[in-house]
Amino acid sequence: MNVRTFTVEQLQPDGPTRTNKTQMSAKPSHTILLVQPTKRPEGRTYADYESVNECMEGVCKMYEEHLKRMNPNSPSITYDISQLFDFIDDLADLSCLVYRADTQTYQPYNKDWIKEKIYVLLRRQAQQAAK
Repeated sequence: MNVRTFTVEQLQPDGPTRTNKTQMSAKPSHTILLVQPTKRPEGRTYADYESVNECMEGVCKMYEEHLKRMNPNSPSITYDISQLFDFIDDLADLSCLVYRADTQTYQPYNKDWIKEKIYVLLRRQAQQAAK
C-alpha cells in the first residue's frame, strides 16, 4: 500500500517542495490539467505543467490542499493511494491534455489514465525512498 505523509509547511507557497520528481518519460510533454470539482460549470479551472510527471504531482498537491482545509489543526496528515483515488473519482471531471510533438496536437486522457500515472509515480517515489 502506498502511503504518503506531508507536513502543513510543505503546502505553503514558499515552503519546501518534493525532491523526488522522477520523469515518467524520457521527454517532458507539456500537459494541461482540466478540473471541474462539482457539477457547476463555473467551477471549472485548469493548470499547465511542463511534464506529465509535474501534472501528477499537481493532482497530489490538490488533494493535499483539500486535506489541509478539512484538517486545519493537524500538523501532518497521512493518506493512502485509495483515498487519493476516491478524491479523484468524486470530482465531477478531471482530465489531462498531453502534447504530442509527432502530431503537434494534444491527446486527451481521463481519470483512469491519471490514476494509473499517479500510481506509477508514487510507486517509484516509494522505491527511491527505500534505497
